[in-house]
Amino acid sequence: MAALPPLPSLQAFETVARRRSFALAAAELHLTASAISHQVARLEAHLGVRLFERSAHAVRLSAAGENYLSRIAGALGAIAAATNDLRQGVSNSLYVHCSPSLASLWLMPRLRSFAMAHPQIVLNLSSSPTHSDFALGQADLDIRYGVPRWPDLVVEPLFEEAILPLASPAFIRAHRLRRVEQLLEVPLIQSTVSVVQWSDWFGLFSDKRAPERSAVRFDRAQMSLDSATQGLGVALESATMAGAHLADGRLRPVFGMDKAVRVKAHFAVYPARHASRPPVEAFLAWLHREAAKKRP
Repeated sequence: MAALPPLPSLQAFETVARRRSFALAAAELHLTASAISHQVARLEAHLGVRLFERSAHAVRLSAAGENYLSRIAGALGAIAAATNDLRQGVSNSLYVHCSPSLASLWLMPRLRSFAMAHPQIVLNLSSSPTHSDFALGQADLDIRYGVPRWPDLVVEPLFEEAILPLASPAFIRAHRLRRVEQLLEVPLIQSTVSVVQWSDWFGLFSDKRAPERSAVRFDRAQMSLDSATQGLGVALESATMAGAHLADGRLRPVFGMDKAVRVKAHFAVYPARHASRPPVEAFLAWLHREAAKKRP
């Protein structure tokens, strides 16, 4: 294994990068600004690259610094979390990472039942569009969205979901939407990360091609659904993710459920070695029970 940089230098680098200031980093770590500067210089010498671009008025990461921070931040967070757990006597901690929209729209409303069923497990939930790096110990389990191309990991599909055009009742009434071809005359909302795009949907349900331009584009299902509730257009989204929007009437299927594309795109992903941990076993069992419950 290559020699690791000194941990104090890594901690100084991460703190300066997060605070964008040597002085603020020094205050947080209870050191002098000179000591912080020395630790960062030591790390730069170890790596052979400049991590920061310094000026009289600002400190910003270099391109190499940005890349390095993205690779080590999760590992430092995992060390800090493990240390806190050990200090506090926590033996049943569980670290779950999740895509943002699934976390807010599907997982969070259900977590209370897991907490009640397993009060001895301390659940740590993080959310970002970037997958966890299991080699860095960032998570015990990742709930991922997309096409399952993750070799050397256990990949378990969670549920089948219906992807279909959704709009607010007022929008549907105002545009008198009854036929697929009418979608060519109204604003369409593009969800850039969806596994089903408007071109795919039109290819299945129309002999017309999808418009090349969209009214608005989002990289989160949450934003796509919210924009549809505000009348910005028609969203092509998951009825599962839109469960609350459909239940309270903020959104409606434009053409009913028969114009839906059914896919499996959410997966529980983890290294096989994690499966024997009791908190992982408990969470997976609970997750599959929740996923099996009735949905659109």
